[in-house]
Amino acid sequence: MFKNNLKIAWRSLKKQPFFTFLNIFGLAIGMAGGLLLSLYIYDELSYDKMFADADRIYRVNADMKFGGKEEQMAEVSAPMGETMLNDFPEVELSTRFRGIGSVFIKEEGARSNVREPGVTYADSTFFKMLGVELLYGDVNTALKEPNTVVMTKTAAEKHFPIDQAVGKTVLLNDQDVYTVSGVVDDLPHNSFLQDRGLFLSMSGYEDSRAGEWGSHNYYTLVKLIPGAKPEDIQDELQGMVGKYLIPFVQRYFPGITEQQFIESGNYMKYSTIALTDIHLHSGRSPEFSPVSDIKNVYILSAIAIILLVLASVNFMNLTTAHSLKRSKEVGIRKTLGSQRSSLISQFLTESGLITFGALIFAVLIAIIVMPLYNEISGKELSIPFGNPVFWMVLLIASLALGVLSGSYPAFFMSKFVAAKVLKGQGDNSIGGGRVRNILVILQFSISVILIMGTLVVSQQLRYIQGKDLGYAKDQVLVIRGVNALEGNRQAFKNEVEQLSQTTTATLSSFLPTPSSRSDSSFMRKEDRSQEKAINMQQWRVDEDYISTMGLSLVSGRNFDPAQYASDSTGIILNERAVAILGKTPETVLGQEFYNDLEGETFVKVIGVIKDFHFESLRDQVESLALFYGGEFASNLSVKLNEGDVTRTIADIENIWMDIAPTQPFEYYFMDDSFNTSYEAEQRLGQIFMIFTILSIFIACLGLFGLAAFNAQKRVKEIGVRKVLGAGVGQIVFRLSMDFLKLVGLSVIIALPLGWYAMDRWLEDFSYRIDIPWWIFVLSALLAVGVALLTVSYQSIKAAIVNPVKSLRTE
Repeated sequence: MFKNNLKIAWRSLKKQPFFTFLNIFGLAIGMAGGLLLSLYIYDELSYDKMFADADRIYRVNADMKFGGKEEQMAEVSAPMGETMLNDFPEVELSTRFRGIGSVFIKEEGARSNVREPGVTYADSTFFKMLGVELLYGDVNTALKEPNTVVMTKTAAEKHFPIDQAVGKTVLLNDQDVYTVSGVVDDLPHNSFLQDRGLFLSMSGYEDSRAGEWGSHNYYTLVKLIPGAKPEDIQDELQGMVGKYLIPFVQRYFPGITEQQFIESGNYMKYSTIALTDIHLHSGRSPEFSPVSDIKNVYILSAIAIILLVLASVNFMNLTTAHSLKRSKEVGIRKTLGSQRSSLISQFLTESGLITFGALIFAVLIAIIVMPLYNEISGKELSIPFGNPVFWMVLLIASLALGVLSGSYPAFFMSKFVAAKVLKGQGDNSIGGGRVRNILVILQFSISVILIMGTLVVSQQLRYIQGKDLGYAKDQVLVIRGVNALEGNRQAFKNEVEQLSQTTTATLSSFLPTPSSRSDSSFMRKEDRSQEKAINMQQWRVDEDYISTMGLSLVSGRNFDPAQYASDSTGIILNERAVAILGKTPETVLGQEFYNDLEGETFVKVIGVIKDFHFESLRDQVESLALFYGGEFASNLSVKLNEGDVTRTIADIENIWMDIAPTQPFEYYFMDDSFNTSYEAEQRLGQIFMIFTILSIFIACLGLFGLAAFNAQKRVKEIGVRKVLGAGVGQIVFRLSMDFLKLVGLSVIIALPLGWYAMDRWLEDFSYRIDIPWWIFVLSALLAVGVALLTVSYQSIKAAIVNPVKSLRTE
């Protein structure tokens, strides 16, 4: 029976090649889009699940408010992990990481350095905690001794054959000697250790042994014993505030109690988060590696489902549109004794055959566009050809889609009344118009919402890129790693400033673009108390920082060490810091503050600058203090003139090589760094746009099918109207208006839903657009315009047919 159904289905599909192609192509586009999005979503959901016992590993978090600043931190104090291991019977193991950015590294005795960007200190329990095996070296001893390093395969290959790496000595930043104690395979891209190349022994890092409960710099993981849950330790975890943190605070504020600490408006709250939840559910500061947001997964999941639904609806519309041509076939088969169930089985076989063909094309399309898709998404995705589970899931999903898509046409066509269709009264026996109209409304409602989403994301990104940030990021070249020049920083800066293509240059520790930074507490010299403390950023800069970055002085003056020797203890605050202090830009000048909790050194305010955005526009501007100290700089930022940028960079590189020929010359442009911080939104916008176009295309195929059905059903009516004198324009207008009414209803339904969805998305930004009215209008016009173009072809085609042919059977 199945073989017979398959043979009939194949013949039927061959007899109608155009509609078969449209059906297969529409389904293939939807399935390919769903497949690509599913691979992306699966990758997002797979983060850190490859580690052994990942379901028992948790990170310790800290929520803190102190000095007028609230922070949600992914890092805690150095002694936290070991203390939990000792105090909590539920904790089986703990380990810590502390990222330090990049270092210069070379094999001892080599001439030139290589910059290694992903460097972190790690406890020796790191391997046991995560179940990471070494390619070379002993996992039980690696990182136990001070000044030892474990390198990834890629990092090690830059210096020596990896099978000879263990026991070799390397030089970090031209001064620290480390012995290679192991080589580990490159960590997966979907782990929090992605892009990490060097793991330095934590036992040789002095700060890690300090009992400083007030400093939060360590990414701390704990593994719970089997059966234990994070709720079991939450009360004990919070109890560590009174047991350990408050005694630490009492060193600086004698006599303070936990109750007084809380009553002053400050707090410290410890919590845990599952390792496998960090990538999508954390978003704290600073994260150990780039993270995403579960909202993006929900959005992309919705788009994947939408594409498959649209493809399915498109199939239904195209199939029912062509059903008139098969009405007599159904009538004859019913007359000859075919049961409705056998007809349904036949039509479902046809839909299954179409779906199988669409699946083959979908996989081919996915393979072809995968490189471009990876470039847009920033992923390393591939189709797992060797995974039988993948193919099983794909086949089951395709079968389900085939049944879903073919069920309505199968039940629809099997209801034809044999007596009527054989008498040529098929039009009256075929209903389902209301269902098809609902499907078209659904298709275009979804399309309008996606159009709105694309426009809103685009406008928010344009707003971010065009917003006045309070500093000048264009034409600023940043040379990294000038700390490698040691005492020659100033000489390098002076020579760069002599170039005709440069305007000014500045040495600094931090830049306005978002990055990992540290905070410190300030207190008024005359009022030393924890209630009066203020927590803010501290940046070391030189006297040219304000002019190079295009910052604006509100009051006071800039650093001028040549005229004021006391500028070594001077600070410049931003307006946010002044507001927290309860001062004005004028009255804060001359105020003195302790620069540390010990109260041993103090600084004086010499100026106030206008607030500028040095964090993401998702966040409010924070308090900031600029300190004088270009000798501590790690960056040289150069303001360039318009002209030959390539030549300017080459001239700067020549100066660098004269001063430090063994150090790599690395640079980037500040505006590129700014744009990088919004890559997630840019990628989401691009994905939105691409799949919006696909959804509109699929919806138009469905509308095309319905227009064909309607024109075919009304062919005699059109003939009669033409005989009675109706023009082509009148007929096209009448046929088109039927569909435009449906699209108009779609617009009415979709606009408020689209506004609600995108307004929720914009809530993540502290600085955001208000959705403008023209987005509603443009979304509606695009939907109506595309629909009109789609139905016009069928309408015009039907309107210009010779009425003699239409009425020949009468």
